[in-house]
Amino acid sequence: MSARAITVLGATGSVGSSTLDLVARGGERFTVDTLTAHRDAEGLARLVRLHRARHAVIADESCLGELKALLAGTGTSVAAGPQALCEAAERPVDLLMAAIVGVAGLAPTLAAIRTQRIVALANKETLVCAGALMMGEARRCGTALISVDSEHSALAQALGGPAFLANPDFSDVEELIITASGGPFRALPTPDLKRVTREQALAHPVWSMGAKISIDSATLMNKALELVEARHLFAVSPEQLKVLVHPQSIVHGLVRYRDGSVVAQMAQPDMRIPISQALAWPGRIETPAARLDLAALGQLTFEAPDEARFPALRLARDMLAGDGGAAAIVNAANEYAVSEFLAGRIAFPDIVDTCIATLDAMGEAGVAAPSSLEEALEIDAQARRIAAARATVLCRRSA
Repeated sequence: MSARAITVLGATGSVGSSTLDLVARGGERFTVDTLTAHRDAEGLARLVRLHRARHAVIADESCLGELKALLAGTGTSVAAGPQALCEAAERPVDLLMAAIVGVAGLAPTLAAIRTQRIVALANKETLVCAGALMMGEARRCGTALISVDSEHSALAQALGGPAFLANPDFSDVEELIITASGGPFRALPTPDLKRVTREQALAHPVWSMGAKISIDSATLMNKALELVEARHLFAVSPEQLKVLVHPQSIVHGLVRYRDGSVVAQMAQPDMRIPISQALAWPGRIETPAARLDLAALGQLTFEAPDEARFPALRLARDMLAGDGGAAAIVNAANEYAVSEFLAGRIAFPDIVDTCIATLDAMGEAGVAAPSSLEEALEIDAQARRIAAARATVLCRRSA
């Protein structure tokens, strides 16, 4: 079998690093065509040299000179800027990993969906901000989309395979259930949430992740966004989507069928497992993840989510019931609010409160689902402006 050529957008992030770890362990099974990063030229250059990538792109054009100097003599071609990211996404490969964090990943991921055979999705914004557009393009182009979120990978496996199908038939499915660890504040009294610190919110009890997703896990906004993703990926109704709190993070997703059967996917919490599903699809490859020993674990526990403590889950219903623009609004407001919390300018509960206030403000006029990349980016920009104003008000009230 010939080597599978791989491109990784967002190579220096946690998903990108895990992907390249598996690529390195795969030996001659994989080759690396292109790696990209936002502005970490040194980290990108190290990965390019290690994996002998043919092409490298740095999104921040001010870092181009540094990257060129670091890769001098390697023979690797180098480029910079947003357009260069899209062009990198269009280079012909066997699989592209879309792991750029945030709305910056929208344009290159759309370019990849339009040109690649297989796109592994680690960019939530692809489906949250423009799910109808992205899925429509995937169907039109015949692109296999494989989510590397542990929850969506679990659901896909329980449904029979990891790749999005052009015409899925889930008529036998009653419910899709994604699990949540509950984050670091699962048992914290609700009034105490306003006093939690940045460091406490970043200290996830199970997963090791970047700052943005760690905060999303603490607010459970990540579950709200994952419900939106699941609706687009699996074409089910909002009523068929559920969240179940599971502190051990061993069961990642469950499918309840109409005959009463429940099929669950279980594994140790290691992102290399769902990533490997994408890299090897339609087969599987060995990973270094710890093997699951149920006898050693002894027990697995589950509980219903507390929506009073985690209002993001209530907000998820508005996102799912809306006409498509609501999810893009909440995503943008959340990105802004998380950055403000990390900078110490707003309190922890203000993150979701900012999202609610922003959706209320924009929802009055009604925001349709974006039908183009430009519309998605405009909704995002407008929501960020309103979120900034709302966050300022909330900050003054809590001062």
